[in-house]
Amino acid sequence: MDPGNWSTSITGGQNFQYMLMSIILISSLVAMLLQYMAAKLGIVTQLDLAQAIRERTGKGLGIVLWIMTELAIMATDIAEVIGAAIALYLLFDIPLIIAVFITVVDVFVLLLLMKVGFRKIEGIVVALILVILFVFTYQVILSNPNWGDVFKGFVPTGETFSTHHAVNGMTPLSGSLGIIGATVMPHNFYLHSAISQTRKIDHNNEQEVTNAVRFTTWDSNIQLSAAFIVNCLLLIVGVAVFKSGTVQDPSFFGLYDALSDPSKLGNGVLASIARSGILSTLFAVALLASGQNSTITGTLTGQVIMEGFIHMRMPLWARRLVTRLLSVAPVLIAVSLTKGQSDIQQHEALNRLMNDSQIFLSFALPFSMLPLLVMTNSKNTMGKFKNGFWIQFFGWISVIGLIFLNLRGLPDAVLDFFGSNPSANEINLANWIAYTLIIAILILLFWTTYEVAKKDKEIAKKHQSQKA
Repeated sequence: MDPGNWSTSITGGQNFQYMLMSIILISSLVAMLLQYMAAKLGIVTQLDLAQAIRERTGKGLGIVLWIMTELAIMATDIAEVIGAAIALYLLFDIPLIIAVFITVVDVFVLLLLMKVGFRKIEGIVVALILVILFVFTYQVILSNPNWGDVFKGFVPTGETFSTHHAVNGMTPLSGSLGIIGATVMPHNFYLHSAISQTRKIDHNNEQEVTNAVRFTTWDSNIQLSAAFIVNCLLLIVGVAVFKSGTVQDPSFFGLYDALSDPSKLGNGVLASIARSGILSTLFAVALLASGQNSTITGTLTGQVIMEGFIHMRMPLWARRLVTRLLSVAPVLIAVSLTKGQSDIQQHEALNRLMNDSQIFLSFALPFSMLPLLVMTNSKNTMGKFKNGFWIQFFGWISVIGLIFLNLRGLPDAVLDFFGSNPSANEINLANWIAYTLIIAILILLFWTTYEVAKKDKEIAKKHQSQKA
């Protein structure tokens, strides 16, 4: 759970009511499926995903995939910077630019956590998720939503993936891609394949390996189920707060103000509680907690992929500092470009940047999903633990479906860079850029799949010859 989840779910509820509940459900199920594969890969092969990919790719492709994953981590970090800075501003009235720089020093918090041990860090992460879960369960109970409409939203329709009927600059498809990217998150596969190896087992004992895969999967699914509930609650809160139309600011700032202003809430119970300031304060505290939760996982993942892809190791504090400083730059640019504009325009710019960062995660996902699927489908790599028919079936449906949705949404995503009223020449240029990118993406995906599958067979033959 990180501020990117918050932004995509709340904005989805604000713009499309309960329509995107189905996307939260589908993306959560896909995340469970892929995390299962990642854990199994780590436990069975004793390699994390980055090491396994690097073993099966040439140097050039390995570096390309490493850069792609690093950019995904930075995209997540952008959302963390924005979310944490906004939370500090709301709680302590710290100017936004100063709050952005304060987020850089969270590296020292991370250093302190590293000394307490990994299992305790897991406990802290779970505690933070439970805090967020409690806050939004409380707020949704107070809002008393129309549960019939909520459950109806879990059934996807053709409108769910529409590229038309944009609301506040967002189409249902772009909203869906943002939720998918924020929920599944490509870099989590690398971390999960690494931490699954922390269980001490006898790898020559098939039953112990089976039990380790089962227990790790249950552990992951419980946490992802909690995240699914939180995402649903966030979307419902977005509907409850913005449904009346009196809240003009669509960002976290507007939601915070609405939760402390009874006149802006359409629900009578929420309005009466808002007078005390409890709702808005709990919202800001949970927002800050979600950013710290993601900070831990992002830093650990960065270390895993750097060691796995390019065999380079950096101190965690140095890696965290570099990543955070790079992620701060786009946020400062967004703040600077909107300087002199209204507060709402500034807030909308930050909100768009946060949502766009999550859409990028959706585009980065197939570059992790395809190698993971190819390797866990392989008997050469997994032996008796290769994916069964239905796991393979749903895995391929997931990755092919996501690639299709990404490519379908790419022309509109490129066109957005030219503003709300592009000229005919700008539209032509945007289409040319988009279709060039589509061709490049398809070539890179094919290259990745082909090379991983080819090297997997070569490794198997090498092992067989050594045994002979």
